[in-house]
Amino acid sequence: MSVDRSSIEAAMVTQAEESGFSGVVWIRQSNAMLCARAFGYANRADRIANTIDTRFQMASGSKTFTAVAVCQLVERGCFNFDSPLSDCLDIEFPHFNPGITIHHLLTHTSGIPDYFDEEWMDDFEALWLKRPCYSMRGPKDFLPMFQSEPMKLPPGERFSYSNAGFIVLGLLIEQWSGTSFADYVCQNVLERAGMADSGYFAADRLPGRTALSYIVEEDSWRTNIYAVPIIGQPDGGAYTTAPDMARFWDALTEGRLLEPTFAEKMLTAHASVKNKDDNLYYGYGTWIRKHRNTLERFCALGCDPGVTFISAVFPEKDLLATVIGNSDDAGWAMWRTLEEHTSWLRWTLVRNR
Repeated sequence: MSVDRSSIEAAMVTQAEESGFSGVVWIRQSNAMLCARAFGYANRADRIANTIDTRFQMASGSKTFTAVAVCQLVERGCFNFDSPLSDCLDIEFPHFNPGITIHHLLTHTSGIPDYFDEEWMDDFEALWLKRPCYSMRGPKDFLPMFQSEPMKLPPGERFSYSNAGFIVLGLLIEQWSGTSFADYVCQNVLERAGMADSGYFAADRLPGRTALSYIVEEDSWRTNIYAVPIIGQPDGGAYTTAPDMARFWDALTEGRLLEPTFAEKMLTAHASVKNKDDNLYYGYGTWIRKHRNTLERFCALGCDPGVTFISAVFPEKDLLATVIGNSDDAGWAMWRTLEEHTSWLRWTLVRNR
């Protein structure tokens, strides 16, 4: 594959200037770096620049970590993917269908009610007008938002993206591990993958080299501290760096997080996402694109107010690309620029939390 690195660099610089992209673009093929470039500011007020090792929020991108943790518990024999939720979790959901399984939750096919249903809701920030985001410090804090609501769909009927489904998976992790969700994932996923710069950091206790996330409004901006939960949860909100995401994918595909059969299960196209793209599927916590029954790429991605995150692996090309940013929409524009200049990145993006 021939790559004109200078052309890519020039296109990225132009796009960053035009769109105001703030973040990192990181592309590796085999052991060769094709691009590692930082743009914009981690802290606009003090003009602290982003670097390659800046930590960024990743929104729903961290659902992938939750899925790994659940697969680890299945690997240990705690329960099976086909186990009914009611047999695995000691929390009452009065209107949930008893046929809901762990597989359904991992693939967004459970049909449970969501606390933020992206099929008809579009203002994530509005959730916290009556329920302060600074009070959302653990998965149990989300239960009043969906626990007693009626089912949206029968289990297994179709793909319906569900943040609440991953909150339930986080509660499952807490019950079977005997520790908090964040502690389990940090010890058994992030540390095992060598992701020393990643974690579930509270917005009022951010470590060094961490970017604030910015919501842009016409000619002004503000941080997203009142727009998202104060700390990441099973459905999203962890912090990571572009190099750490490479460490994560390497650990997953090399068998350091899961046995090969379980890693393969995560990267299997379980649920079709036909309402967005006929070639798009969902695995366990991963978005998957196939072409003529060939796996083209698998990825983690997410979008929150002030956050854009895309990290994709192209197995046939032995290529990994991450675009991670601390502003609203400019990250998607940057990815599209890469698509235009690199045919091996062309695919349909799905914007979701």
